[in-house]
Amino acid sequence: MAFEPRQTSYRGRIVTHAAQLFPKLETWLETEREQVALWAPVGLGAGIVAWFLLLNPAQWLAFCCFALGVAALGGLSPTSGRLRHILIAGAVLATIGCLLIWGKAALPGQPPLARATFVDMTARVQSVRSVPAQDMVRAMLRPIDAPALPTLVRVNIPVEDVPDGLGKGAVIRFRTRLMPPAPPAVPGAYDFAARAYFQGIGATGKALKPITVLEPTREAPPLRARLFAHILEQVEGPAEGIAAALATGDQGAISEADAEAMRRSGLAHLLSISGLHVTALISATIFLLMRVMALSRRAALDWPLMLIAAGGGALVGIGYTWLTGAEVPTVRSCIAALLVLGGLALGRDAITLRLVATGALIVLLLWPESLVGPSFQMSFAAVTAIVALAEHRRFRAFAAAREEHWPRKCARALAVTLATGLVVELALMPIALFHFHKAGLLGAFANLIAIPLTTFVVMPLEVLALLFDLVGLGAPLWWMTRHALDLLLALAHGVAASPLATLLAPAMRPGLFAMVIAGLLWCLLWRTRWRWLGLPPVVVGVTLVLTAPSPDLLVTGDGRHVAIRSGGGMAILRDRAGDYVRDTLSESAGYEGDLSAIADLPTARCSTDLCALNATDAAGRTWRLLMTRSDMLIDRPVFEQACAQADIVISDRRLPRWCRPRWLRIDRWLLARTGGLSISLAQGKVHTVHRPGDDHPWIATPQPRKRRLSRQL
Repeated sequence: MAFEPRQTSYRGRIVTHAAQLFPKLETWLETEREQVALWAPVGLGAGIVAWFLLLNPAQWLAFCCFALGVAALGGLSPTSGRLRHILIAGAVLATIGCLLIWGKAALPGQPPLARATFVDMTARVQSVRSVPAQDMVRAMLRPIDAPALPTLVRVNIPVEDVPDGLGKGAVIRFRTRLMPPAPPAVPGAYDFAARAYFQGIGATGKALKPITVLEPTREAPPLRARLFAHILEQVEGPAEGIAAALATGDQGAISEADAEAMRRSGLAHLLSISGLHVTALISATIFLLMRVMALSRRAALDWPLMLIAAGGGALVGIGYTWLTGAEVPTVRSCIAALLVLGGLALGRDAITLRLVATGALIVLLLWPESLVGPSFQMSFAAVTAIVALAEHRRFRAFAAAREEHWPRKCARALAVTLATGLVVELALMPIALFHFHKAGLLGAFANLIAIPLTTFVVMPLEVLALLFDLVGLGAPLWWMTRHALDLLLALAHGVAASPLATLLAPAMRPGLFAMVIAGLLWCLLWRTRWRWLGLPPVVVGVTLVLTAPSPDLLVTGDGRHVAIRSGGGMAILRDRAGDYVRDTLSESAGYEGDLSAIADLPTARCSTDLCALNATDAAGRTWRLLMTRSDMLIDRPVFEQACAQADIVISDRRLPRWCRPRWLRIDRWLLARTGGLSISLAQGKVHTVHRPGDDHPWIATPQPRKRRLSRQL
């Protein structure tokens, strides 16, 4: 007995508790058996996310081997039950997801251009898109006889320089400065390089005049472009961009002020062709077909009217999805609508979370890279939240139709709409904070007016106007459409002007975001009371983000733009920086307000070439910063002494070795490896855009050209 394990030992208690836990888990999973299948897209998405988070092929292969090992262990388990099946299926789906995105990245992806360069280029036009809000035309080109260039290049052409005959199939010659697709300027900013890689874009640039058309286009503009131009001709004023976006999904004619107002007011989802637009169009088609066919007695008595109307609605939905460019929200909405129509045609209730999961699986299988984008995440999060709320027995009982007076009926409908809007806002908040560093607070109230106005007034008027334009009688309807859209814009600007319209936060770390999303999915996909175990991670994650200190110093990847927190505001090194740079720096820092000039700060001493600044962090320590402002050479004795006295030196060029600050030297060599920087001085933490060893195919780390060292910088 002295050599036998004791029954009261720690190991024995663990075995006992585990033996008691597994039956309870199996009982719970049996209760939730209808919800288990909803986690299939989550398992597939876990593998896709792992590919993006891990750094190189060795780590991707290790993840696949680990997942397959977990599946093998589950298969060798002596017990049988739902937990075993979930373990095996989840591990296999994660492996498939990782291999799927790995394969797609290896096959059609376009490596970025190595470095910025001026070229004289002859290219064939693949597509042309007008962007009236920015007074330019955006063209996709395939260079001819240029093996050193990427196979697909995106070039912006000013409106005044657009030549006659420009269109798909045309051959043009011009001079341009091509650049690799831009990575995030600072940590947490928008990553255009990753998106461009999966779109096949290897370089971007601006065409310089003169632009010579060697072969004019012989093809008519596509239907979407013609519809876009037609709407802009019919609608005047700021409403024209909104009208064109609602019909075609192209937001190129919306001014930045209107787009920002729509985002701040929580109405930006109206501009993206998604469930609202597809559902309204298909519903209107089914309604009209049912009414027209019901005029025939034979059709009403002998034909399957619902099946025919559902088929017509499906064809219209597919055509509309193709017309608007087949973006992810539109494809998701079209797939969901087709499944709903199939369920209705079979006499079944198809609006369930299984419908949402099926749509997510199809989108992930076709476009796995869309998982990490805000469009996919916000679209499916909103729909999942709405359906999960609708399936809740108490909410369904409250929202069920009943015999009551119209004031109570209107009040009940208003309460249901408001509750749905609040749930959607709460579900989208962490996603908006992660991608845009801001979240709407009044969107639920603004949507009470905006959604009915758009669904029952604006879109029917616009459809009727387009139909009446076929006989030249659409002008009155366009006039009514413009005034309805003016009302929508007035609502957006009014809500956006409120100080409570948005909630700002600095950039969120990916691990924290993953924890919040996992908790959110746990709350939405299960039905029993154990679903609320996912609420603490969501609350803790959002609280940590909202209470996180903002970075003290931001440096863009090119080293030209520096923003520093000073007192109650932020200041920027180059006060002539454009709106895009200013917005990027402000949003990443979670700051709302104008960026002042560092040269205007009382603790700054600036010349045309250098700028020295004393900054105080949250702990009360004073930091001395030295920044270059021009390309002029500075005498070594002066600059060497200034470097030695500074804690941090920042420059957009290479600094010599004898420039040795006390803590950190940020120059072209360092930024080429790290990308943009976000620095918290009090904690001494430095966050970078690029991670060491990152081998994703869109990561471009060009080495600066070597220059002869001299006694001057």
